[in-house]
Amino acid sequence: MSSVRPWRDIMRRQSRQIMVGNVPVGGDAPITVQTMTNTPTEDVGATIDQIRRCEDAGADIIRVSCPTAEATEHFDKITKAANVPIVADIHFHYKRALEAADKGAACLRINPGNIGSSERVAEVVRAAKANGCAIRIGVNAGSLEKDLLEKYGEPCPEALIESALDHIKLLQDHDFHEFKVAVKASDVFLAVAAYHGLADAVDCPLHLGITEAGGLVGGTVKSSIGIGSLLWAGIGDTIRVSLSAEPEQEVKVGYEILKSLGLRTRGVRVVSCPSCSRQGFDVIRTVETLEKRLEHIKTPMSLSVLGCVVNGPGEARETDIGITGGGNGKHMVYLSGVTDHHVKSDDMLDHIVRLVETKAAQIEAGEAVAFDPHAQEAAE
Repeated sequence: MSSVRPWRDIMRRQSRQIMVGNVPVGGDAPITVQTMTNTPTEDVGATIDQIRRCEDAGADIIRVSCPTAEATEHFDKITKAANVPIVADIHFHYKRALEAADKGAACLRINPGNIGSSERVAEVVRAAKANGCAIRIGVNAGSLEKDLLEKYGEPCPEALIESALDHIKLLQDHDFHEFKVAVKASDVFLAVAAYHGLADAVDCPLHLGITEAGGLVGGTVKSSIGIGSLLWAGIGDTIRVSLSAEPEQEVKVGYEILKSLGLRTRGVRVVSCPSCSRQGFDVIRTVETLEKRLEHIKTPMSLSVLGCVVNGPGEARETDIGITGGGNGKHMVYLSGVTDHHVKSDDMLDHIVRLVETKAAQIEAGEAVAFDPHAQEAAE
């Protein structure tokens, strides 16, 4: 059956599916959003508190660093408290991987080449198998093996791919196949090229990310370009937006990338104008306030906030709830794409929040569905 709008279709790369705890990754499973805690893992309470905030933001999987024996000593308290699978981030010391696997890690993030001898890799694989752990092979342009740097002269797509394939072989030699792979770089061009090459070479799930992307604004832009272009090409099964910002911000940006491509829906999708002198109300402050006040809404639905009637009615016809600025402090409210009533400036924020909350409750109760202006056309 042909698509109504083929220019919106994304043909997703078919990969094997693995399980990270109870979350499927790859195959036809939804693309998952990850983040990583930045609290000292030894501080169990602070780490659990941060995990809870990330869960509330929508994180599907959360990574926790395990650099020391102290970090893994009470790791089981963290994994038991979490409502999502926890990935143990391991660098160099294979014993940390063994400890984390025994204490509830759903996945071990390792570079098999950094773990040491084949015997140590075998121990990690045995621990992963015994505890039902997946493994994430993490290749990073900033920590490529010396022999590959000497061979290629610099980090390049071929070097990242070769590193990944070498690490994959280490696991496959030990008959381990529950793995996903990342080939990250802070250079968008390098990362994207490496992922394209790796996607052609393997059938395992791919974990996407532009590493060390930067702060909230710059990192969001770089990640959106890199991760977004790969997802648009059908590549990627799980993503982490790496920002010098609080981890819950990474989750929010990750979902916005997926929502923009129609790959995941969660919470309120806001359509809003950049504002100009035609605006009937302060669009920028209104959107800022509404986004904060509607963070608790998990139900997928849409809201348009436009300052005037130039594009306002057209955008409102596409959303569950719309508000378009009018004159004399009175603004038009649209419900399911249709003009419905007016609201005054002083009442507008509370009114819109109530409308969104009511519609979300109705959707959750099965009394309504999120508005799709193209549903009838698609049915035909």
